[in-house]
Amino acid sequence: MSWYLLILAGIFEIGWAIGLEYSDGLSKPVPTLATGVALVISMVLLAQAVKDLPIGTAYAVWTGIGAVGTASLGIVLFDEPASLVRMGFIGLIVVGIVGLHAASGGH
Repeated sequence: MSWYLLILAGIFEIGWAIGLEYSDGLSKPVPTLATGVALVISMVLLAQAVKDLPIGTAYAVWTGIGAVGTASLGIVLFDEPASLVRMGFIGLIVVGIVGLHAASGGH
């Protein structure tokens, strides 16, 4: 269950990171509120996950999910570059996430 909470926490991390762009420096009330809510949910879910998972593993996976998701959505939503090199490094983060999951026993 902790891994599911951690994945969900990572998804909400993507939400608040993308929300920062839409909030225009936290100057737009609705996107700012949504960003804040996503941030709190992400932190609460991460806190629940680390009850059963090592903090180093959980934090690395949480930030990795956020980094991969935010970078990918940056390409799709904000026309950020999608060079082969950039995609390769995003792929390396995915490999790291999967490796940490496997190294922790995956449960």
